[in-house]
Amino acid sequence: MKYQEAVKYYEKKKYSKALILFDELMSKYRGQSEAEDLYYYTAYTSYRLRDYTSARFNFKNFATTYPNSPRAEECRFMSAYCFYQDSPRFSLDQENTKKAIDELQLFINLYPDGEKAKEAGDLIQKLRDKLEQKAYANARLYFDMGQPDDYRAAVIAFESMLREYPDTRYAEEIEFLIVKAQYLFAQNSMPYRQEARYNEAIDYYQSFIDHYPQSKFKSDADNLRSSAEKEIAFVVKRMDAINKMREEQQKELGISKEEAEAKETSEVNSSSK
Repeated sequence: MKYQEAVKYYEKKKYSKALILFDELMSKYRGQSEAEDLYYYTAYTSYRLRDYTSARFNFKNFATTYPNSPRAEECRFMSAYCFYQDSPRFSLDQENTKKAIDELQLFINLYPDGEKAKEAGDLIQKLRDKLEQKAYANARLYFDMGQPDDYRAAVIAFESMLREYPDTRYAEEIEFLIVKAQYLFAQNSMPYRQEARYNEAIDYYQSFIDHYPQSKFKSDADNLRSSAEKEIAFVVKRMDAINKMREEQQKELGISKEEAEAKETSEVNSSSK
């Protein structure tokens, strides 16, 4: 009998041959009592062949078609697990990772006391760790690119990550990198913007020290704060000298204070640094 032949192929791990026969039998027995076993074997055969797209489709169809079957819970889990198996390494697009989390959470919602509920929860945590690693890598890339605007983008990305993953294992390092990125952003800014941006770096430093007073990054953070304070003093002195020189030039050229302020406002608005 073709069914028995297909099962033998499956048991001997000749999955490609088994799948051909199971597909033929599915067409023949669709809607009949034999179809339940065929659906089950077809799903697992696709899974063994690592065709996770077909496998998750077949597992889900089994659970939907036979909701009262003792195998329904198992197949619902396997459908979600196929998404997990299709989740790529963190450096690639994580769309399947997000889908896997959704499917595993749906399984837990449907079977909160099921024997696979804990395993599903553990898998969700692994997937979230991967998304967290992806977010860290993306934010770190901005920082490592080393361009002035990239430092500001790094600050924004790191802050976004802390909001999304407040318990991240990278939290201490991220808060330090925010201080450093903001300092470097200030350092590469136009002089008239530096004071405010260095002060922002000091604010980030204070938040970092409040959260991690004994941090392994404390010495480096202290140096950044000290340097920022010195830079502020230098910038203030420099800007005072520049403003004084500008006022003298304007007086010599007969430019009124109002005209000078209007021109300065226009220059500030047109600059992004």
